[in-house]
Amino acid sequence: MFSKSDDARPTSGNPGYIKGFLGGVVADEPRAALVGREVLSAGGTAADAAVAVGFALAVTLPSRAGLGASGACLSYAASVKGANKGVPEAILFIAPPPAAPGNADRPAAAPMLARGMFALHAKYGTRRFESLMAPAEQMARFGVPASRALVRDLDVVAGPLAADPAARAVFFPDGHPLAVGAQLIQPGLGGTLAQLRTAGVGDLYQGALAHLVADAARDAGGGLTAEDLRRALAAYATPLSTPVGHDIATFLPPPADGGLAADAAFRVLQHDPSATAEAQARALAVAARWREGGGDPAAILGAADLPGGSLPALPASTSFATLDRDGNAVVCALSMNNLFGTGRIAAGTGVLLAASPASVPPPLLAAALVYNANQHSFRALVGASGQDAAPLAAASSLVNALADRGPLAKPLPVPPPDPGRVNVIECPRYMSRTPGACGWATDPRGGGLAVGSSG
Repeated sequence: MFSKSDDARPTSGNPGYIKGFLGGVVADEPRAALVGREVLSAGGTAADAAVAVGFALAVTLPSRAGLGASGACLSYAASVKGANKGVPEAILFIAPPPAAPGNADRPAAAPMLARGMFALHAKYGTRRFESLMAPAEQMARFGVPASRALVRDLDVVAGPLAADPAARAVFFPDGHPLAVGAQLIQPGLGGTLAQLRTAGVGDLYQGALAHLVADAARDAGGGLTAEDLRRALAAYATPLSTPVGHDIATFLPPPADGGLAADAAFRVLQHDPSATAEAQARALAVAARWREGGGDPAAILGAADLPGGSLPALPASTSFATLDRDGNAVVCALSMNNLFGTGRIAAGTGVLLAASPASVPPPLLAAALVYNANQHSFRALVGASGQDAAPLAAASSLVNALADRGPLAKPLPVPPPDPGRVNVIECPRYMSRTPGACGWATDPRGGGLAVGSSG
């Protein structure tokens, strides 16, 4: 006979604790998605899972989402008694350029991922923050098989990246670029993650770790100072919003101007889902107008006389999304402002330095989330990447998600126009724990994973 105290069922905080509907996780790198699913399985919220995915991507997909990355998220807590009273909120963690890069030959951006994940968790998380970092730390210390997504990025920039001794030691361990399935081991990054876990995220921005990273970044030609790290802050902001029938579509607000461009494209496609060329032109015109001098986003979106716009070649980015069993949701977009950032690692820290926004055009960070304000219920979200096609990808996939074709299939049944890539979670008739009521999918042309449990 076993008493209740002898029950071997997992307890809260351990994978397997939640039975039935868990929600879902979608990311451009499979192992990071699996880390997020484990958090949901242990009873974590969508925000908890998103934090774990974000840190995991810093290890498994450092080409686009390293610890040095900038980004933005939309977070939705369904309960009106919860965070932000049941209305989506944006978390912006976009690095300012170095104040005085001096003679830096490869100016770097302040590492912002930890700031962003901490801000997301502070308002929307429930699990201990340090526990959500632990999987990333373990993967960095003991290694993780290199994914197809990472190796594909590595193939693009292998030559320049190999010029940095610290990067060469990580990504070319035997003198050749990592192949799919080869062990990616990053002991320096593991040590930095351990320091963040034990001393707190603030140590990277105003503690001993800040000085270590600043000195190493200077030696790597990045031109960062401890003051640059101190003033690198995350912010909460009100998303852009557009009515969609009885629902509201929300988008990342500037300076994450990919959300502004996605909103513009979405408005075109609402009237004619086949007008992709017109939607792309409108998205670029709106983004170009914003980048010329800012202004009121609503006025820019409503302007009828915007001239045609174009943008220079833009950096790569990545996205991920989470949904939990209570209908809370998060979608994020991240970028190193260039594949593998500056291509240099701050020696002794394992931190791959992102490129300074003063040296390269910023990415179009695109994400959108739809909810019903009266029912206080989640309906759909999209995270997108693909350089200047990211906003159109977000908009077109959101239109498809709202077309009410039934549960979402895996892989994504209607991919967006190339080169856009998306991650999607949707509940066609709003969030429900009923089996099959919600679905998640990743772009079939990428190397990501959509995973969860629908009941």
